[in-house]
Amino acid sequence: MKIFTIILTVIAVALIIFNTTKLNFDALLTGESQTALITIITALCAIILLQILRISKKIEKLSKKTEPK
Repeated sequence: MKIFTIILTVIAVALIIFNTTKLNFDALLTGESQTALITIITALCAIILLQILRISKKIEKLSKKTEPK
């Protein structure tokens, strides 16, 4: 699972970098610039969700490790 989240995070960062080259700062909310902006926001949300997933898996692992028997 850790490798999966790392790969998806790298893909999301690559999408952010690619889409920042498509932005037209004179007209952010028109045409191709709008699509790039939406994609950047979506990639940021994906990164946040992947980090939450990674942290929840760590917590689950620690709680199983410290459970009293």
